[in-house]
Amino acid sequence: MQQQLKTNNLSFLFGLTRSAATINLLLLSLLLAFALQNGYAQPREHITNTNGWYMLFGNHRLTNKWGLHTEYQWRRNDIVTNWQQSLLRIGVDYRFNDNVMLTAGYGNIITYPYGELPTLTTFNENRIWENLLITQKLNRFYLQHRYRLEQRFADHYVKNAEGMPEKDKVIYTNRMRYLFSVTYPLNKPVMEKNTLFLRLYEEAFVNFGENVGKNIFDQNRAYIALGYQINKQANIQAGYLHHLVFKPDGIHVEKNNTLQLGLTYNLDLRKQHHSAP
Repeated sequence: MQQQLKTNNLSFLFGLTRSAATINLLLLSLLLAFALQNGYAQPREHITNTNGWYMLFGNHRLTNKWGLHTEYQWRRNDIVTNWQQSLLRIGVDYRFNDNVMLTAGYGNIITYPYGELPTLTTFNENRIWENLLITQKLNRFYLQHRYRLEQRFADHYVKNAEGMPEKDKVIYTNRMRYLFSVTYPLNKPVMEKNTLFLRLYEEAFVNFGENVGKNIFDQNRAYIALGYQINKQANIQAGYLHHLVFKPDGIHVEKNNTLQLGLTYNLDLRKQHHSAP
C-alpha cells in the first residue's frame, strides 16, 4: 500500500511538471488578454523612474522536506538616493522532490512617496503569500516556473480637513503572479562552482476579487542579468529590470528602469544535524 501511494505521488508530481508548459501557455494567454483589455488598449500617461533594488534571498534546508525562506529587498529611487520600498518576506518551504517546492509565508512591505507620481504618504502593507516553484533542466537551460498568490492588507490614507494624510482604513486585495525564468551557464556545461551565467525572466501580475481598481493587469517585469555561482550555496547577480506598474486610476503607467543587485545564499542545516554526536 505504501509503495502504491509513493508511486501515485511520484506520478502526480511528474505529470505536474510535464504539464507546466500547457498551464503556462494558458496563463500567458489570459494575462495577455488582461493586458490588451485593461492595460495597453486604453490611453495611458507614462511616467519614467530610475530605481535600484538591492536584495538578499535564501531557501535554507532544515530537513530533506522542510526549509525556511528568507528575503529582504532594499528598494531605492534614483538608484540609491531615496527610499522606494522596504520589503521583508519569510516563509516555510516544503519540497515534494528536487523539482517541486511549495512555500507559504508572510511579508511586510513599506512603500514611500517617490518619483513623479508619489503616494500621499508612506504606507504599510502586510501580506500573506503562497508559492509553487517548479524547476526543469533542458540541455544547458535551467528553467523555473513560479506561481504565486498574494493576500494583501494595505493601509489607505486620505487628506483630512487640514490637508494632511490621515489613515482611514485597511484595504484587502488579491493578486496572482506568474514568473518564467531561464538560466544559462556560459563557461561550463552545468551550474556548479565558479560558473558564469546569464539569467532572464518575465513576470506578470493580475489583481482579482474585491477592491480592485482599474488596474486588473497590475505589473509586468522583464529582467536580464549576468551572474556568478560562487559555490553550491551562493550566487550573485547584477542586472536590468524593465518594470511596468499600472496605476489604479487607469491612466498612469510607471516605466521603471531598475538596477538589480542580488545575493542568494542557501544554508544547508541538515549537515550540521547529521554531524552532531
